[in-house]
Order: sequence, then structure tokens, then C-alpha cells
Amino acid sequence: MSRVGKKLLEIPTGVTVTMNDNTVTVKGPKGELTRTFHPDMTINVEDNVLSVTRPTDNKEHRALHGTTRSILGNMVEGVAKGYERGLELVGVGYRASKSGNKLVLNVGYSHPVEITPEAGVEVDVPANTKIIVKGIDKERVGALAANIRDVRPPEPYKGKGIRYEGEKVRRKEGKTAK
Repeated sequence: MSRVGKKLLEIPTGVTVTMNDNTVTVKGPKGELTRTFHPDMTINVEDNVLSVTRPTDNKEHRALHGTTRSILGNMVEGVAKGYERGLELVGVGYRASKSGNKLVLNVGYSHPVEITPEAGVEVDVPANTKIIVKGIDKERVGALAANIRDVRPPEPYKGKGIRYEGEKVRRKEGKTAK
């Protein structure tokens, strides 16, 4: 039995879960998320407790069991609290700003890089070297943060680039003269 899959998921107050066949809709104070799950997984809602069961012990069902429960947990937490991902810009002259809805990055290229977040994801720039990505869908928040980081990933020699908050960059020693 999957350790993650067999955990019961308590639904917090203010969050409602409705099901239509394999499509689950979760509504909460922050918004609404809808997702269609595999038809073999059985999702039950009883007394504000969500549970996921699988029909057999074959490999595919075991894999889907924990994944389904984990995604449902992320949906419930997202509409209740929301998700945030912080990024830091490290480097001389590296800065970020917000122009309307767009994020404008100046990270050492000959031109500024503009990134437009998709609907449901918000970008905040509290300082010119700090970016915060917010939203209710954990997957989309993480994907946008990864796309921003990919503009200039941290390099190992000087540590310059865009990194996640708290990310440790393994530093390398430069060339030595003989």
C-alpha cells in the first residue's frame, strides 16, 4: 500500500470539493482548481475527509495511488493558502522590475528579458534583486519560477545568476597559473 496514497486528507473549513466522474473541482477562498484524474482511482469525500483507493496492486495503480493523493493535497492547500516561490538575483547590475503585468529582467544580456506570467500566476518584485512568484496551482508556480531561473542560471565560478531563495550554489575553483 502506498504510504502517501493511504493517508487521509482533511479538507479545511472554507474549502469545498465536488466530483463529477473523474473530474475533481476544489473551491476555496483563494480560487478554484479543476483536474481530471485517472478513471481507475476512486476518490471518496466523507465528513470533510478525502481518501483515494486503488483497485489492484499492479505497478501502474500503485504509482497512480500516491500521485493522485499528492495532487489532491496540493489542490486543497493551494485554494486554502496559496503557493509562493522566491528567487534572488546575484550579480553586479542584475536587477528585476515590473512593467504592468510583465516581469523585466536585466541580467547581463544586451537586451532586457521580458516574461509575461500566465493567468492565475502573479509575479511580485519587492526589491530589485528579489522576485516572488505566487499562485494557487503549485505546478504552474514552480514552472514559472523555473522559467525565470532558466534565463540566467547560477554559474559555479562567481555564483552569478538567478537562483531560488535559499539555494546553495556549489562553487568551483578557477584556473591556476603555473
